[in-house]
Amino acid sequence: MKKDNRSNILFRYGIIVFCILLLSAGIVAKMVDTTILSADKWNEKANKELSRVDTINPTRGNILAADGSVLATNLRFYTARIDYRSEKFNENLYRSCIDSIADSMARYFPSKTTAQWKEHLSKPLQKPREKRPRAYRLISGLSHSDVARLRTFPFFKIRNRNRNGLTTESYLRRFNPYGDMARRSIGGVGQTRVSKEIHGISGLEKALDSLLYGVEGYAKKIALTKKITNWTDVAATPGYDIVTTIDINMQDIVENELNNVLDTCNADWGVAVLMDVKTGDIKAISNLEKNPNGSGYIEARNRAVMGYEPGSVVKTLSMMIAIEDGIVTNLDEVLPTGAGWAYAGGRAITDAHHSASIRAGDVIEQSSNIGMARIITRRYDENPGGFYSRVKSLGFLEPMNTGIAGEVPPRFDSVPSDRGGRIALSRMSYGYATEIPPLYTLAIYNAIANDGRFVRPRLVKQIRGNGVDSVLPISYMGNGRACSEKTAATMRQMLKNVVWGDHGTGRFLRNKTVEIAGKTGTCYMIENGAYNTSKKRLAFCGFFPADKPKYSCVVLTCHPTRNFFGAATTSGQVLRNIALKLYSRGMLGNSSDYTADGTNGTSPTFFATPSGDPFGHFRAEFSMPGVRKALKAPGKNHRPGTVPDVKGYGIRDAIVTLEKAGYDVKIDGAGHVSSQSPAAGAIASRGTCVTLTLRN
Repeated sequence: MKKDNRSNILFRYGIIVFCILLLSAGIVAKMVDTTILSADKWNEKANKELSRVDTINPTRGNILAADGSVLATNLRFYTARIDYRSEKFNENLYRSCIDSIADSMARYFPSKTTAQWKEHLSKPLQKPREKRPRAYRLISGLSHSDVARLRTFPFFKIRNRNRNGLTTESYLRRFNPYGDMARRSIGGVGQTRVSKEIHGISGLEKALDSLLYGVEGYAKKIALTKKITNWTDVAATPGYDIVTTIDINMQDIVENELNNVLDTCNADWGVAVLMDVKTGDIKAISNLEKNPNGSGYIEARNRAVMGYEPGSVVKTLSMMIAIEDGIVTNLDEVLPTGAGWAYAGGRAITDAHHSASIRAGDVIEQSSNIGMARIITRRYDENPGGFYSRVKSLGFLEPMNTGIAGEVPPRFDSVPSDRGGRIALSRMSYGYATEIPPLYTLAIYNAIANDGRFVRPRLVKQIRGNGVDSVLPISYMGNGRACSEKTAATMRQMLKNVVWGDHGTGRFLRNKTVEIAGKTGTCYMIENGAYNTSKKRLAFCGFFPADKPKYSCVVLTCHPTRNFFGAATTSGQVLRNIALKLYSRGMLGNSSDYTADGTNGTSPTFFATPSGDPFGHFRAEFSMPGVRKALKAPGKNHRPGTVPDVKGYGIRDAIVTLEKAGYDVKIDGAGHVSSQSPAAGAIASRGTCVTLTLRN
């Protein structure tokens, strides 16, 4: 028996030794094959791997507001996944915790309800273990703090990753901290068709992509003791940071006021641009259109740089040329108008409110098509193309290079001298038969407000990064002048008369708090090759304060269908509300915190109404001169969801504090806040109207 056992043991040892020898022989054979017989093939593979160069994508630069606030940046986000086949995945514990996990997920990540999260978490368990996913996506778009919170949930708080199966993968994503604010002007990014590189696809992101993208780096493979790994040969150079001219507070005002009026008149879309008169800095730009997938308005195509027939707002350009070139020398000259004027045998030119005649100085105020056409054709009747040449000489047809992608120059045709050319000339003089982007229209009005200096609008003022800190200088269109100071002064008075004259088309916009000067414009829309007289684009372009212009603004509203249908009551109302809102916040070089018992300044009494008021947020009337009073300083802390305490505040500080907290404001009286309703500390949802009573 002992002999048989010894024989069996030796036999087994023999088999083991034989297997070891066989394995050793295989290893030796493979070694010989690798190092001798197939050495050339392996060396070729190694050299090919070592010669491979990988591209290192650079970090994209940031886009900043004028005050340094971040408008677009790169943030690291995470996708959480579950490996249901991890080696020590505790399935029993997971099943018992699903309800708790689903409840926690619904509370902190409410994209799904508790029931939906439970279904999402349980779905992989319905498959056999060998077919369950190894990288099941739990949720994407997590921040670092979100991931940290996720790891505190039941089951996921187990530290051993093999037991809970939870893994995360990170990625960089372009992030806009202010959401849709100026989104079309800032633009977006995406992968190109030919590679996975991230480049700008719209707005500033596209126009300045070469600066924002940076310079790619390169990594080569090197052989270490145990492996071949990447070695950075040329480091990637991050993109430049672009400092824009956008003012966050002004941008918020412009977007809200445009949205309010569009919603009130149910327009298809609208655009508004606010610009600094002296520098050409675009302080705010908003493009809104109806949400095709829901209610309200969303950021739309950047129509500020797209060409449209401008309508009567272009009469200002025509009149400026006429006065500058001596076509009009006497503003009291009487021009015959009548019911219509069939110039060059074409269809009669008409005026909405016609009379037998009109003063040359009243053509802009009353927006006379006939008067404007008579003035321009008296000089260019025999040479219609000369008007195009004159407009071109201003620099008006030059590319602006504002930094906004999709920008197109105006279309002014160099028409022939035949009858058709003469007819086209007469139409161009008052805003038809041509296409002008709103931003170009604004540039002309801005030049008039700026004593004739034709400053170039810009959206970028500084470039930073990689040892560079370059402030871009103010630049000018053409030779730097649209007209002389004398002509500019004459035009400013004409534009002021549009609002303040007895027959001005913008009388609706009168408000002594901030006096506005500007011009209305109406143009029928073209559909199927013909004008549709039931659809209009309504424009207002101007500047404020009228006597000492600080900002210029253009607004375009398309096809309003209720409440308001005129250029002044739609686009003009947006501009007026913007001006009043800037004033109320002390952004026009003013202070609105005055009382009515002194002699230093004036005291506007504001009546701020909830969002949606068709007359805008502010109405103002002047009271007696007053002096500044010592007021309570604004507090910095209050509990979110409760009404801030503004008792003792001046009007401007009270409005700013409450609006920042998300509340609408209604004001009664003048001076400083003596009481408020709801009371300070009361729980109130955003959008609630807070009534303030002011006393001197």
